[in-house]
Amino acid sequence: MSVSPNFSIDLSGQVAFVTGTTSGLGKRFATVLAACGAKVAIAGRRAERLEELAAELRLMGAQVMTVPLDVTDTDALFAAVAAVEDELGTIQILVNNAGKPDAKLALKMDPAFVDEMVATNLTSLFHLASEVTRRLIAAELPGRIVNIASMAAFSAGIGTSWYAITKSAVTRMTEMLALEFARNNVNVNCIAPGAFESEMMDGMLTRMGDITKGFPRHRLGTPSQLDSTLLFLVSPSSDFVTGTTIKVHDAQGAG
Repeated sequence: MSVSPNFSIDLSGQVAFVTGTTSGLGKRFATVLAACGAKVAIAGRRAERLEELAAELRLMGAQVMTVPLDVTDTDALFAAVAAVEDELGTIQILVNNAGKPDAKLALKMDPAFVDEMVATNLTSLFHLASEVTRRLIAAELPGRIVNIASMAAFSAGIGTSWYAITKSAVTRMTEMLALEFARNNVNVNCIAPGAFESEMMDGMLTRMGDITKGFPRHRLGTPSQLDSTLLFLVSPSSDFVTGTTIKVHDAQGAG
């Protein structure tokens, strides 16, 4: 019997919207999607960083739209989705990557900080996933939503409580939205990275020292090691996969 693999990473003609693209994992996600042929809208708060990334992607031949965006501004989230659709077309791939870390004990957090963490790490993901899905339904198109959580959702240390709590909520939100959106052919999945090289991780290492000493292979992950997981979740090969969180880590507990 002849068997040919049913896997393609050709995203030509699809529109991808990636948040938190001004550094780290988000920048890599946007670059990989563009390399696979998607038209990419890149979002983040630092406009100059967005323009730098856009220039890099255009040199690759990609069609790119920059979206300066503070994800804690709910009205701006809906406006951003509308703007991307007007310029590039209906968003079929959403990568909810924006996130904010904490490094505070629960009793040291002020209410404004707590609310900002929720808005950044959880509420914005819900609003974007819901609005993108509404527009997919109207356009009668399938979609792929990938939320970015963390291994901290499953195991974390003292001083990272609210980050861990919000990331844990992201994994549960993924399951519930997948259940609701499945009838509309919109898959919702989640990636939970462990400790990967990023601007956020640099700050953590400055505060905590070399955490890799406690890892089996004494190393951080590189953003490129998430490529295969991302591409699987946005490709036709994952058509029967929804509501799943894929842990990507080096056997350590927290991320």
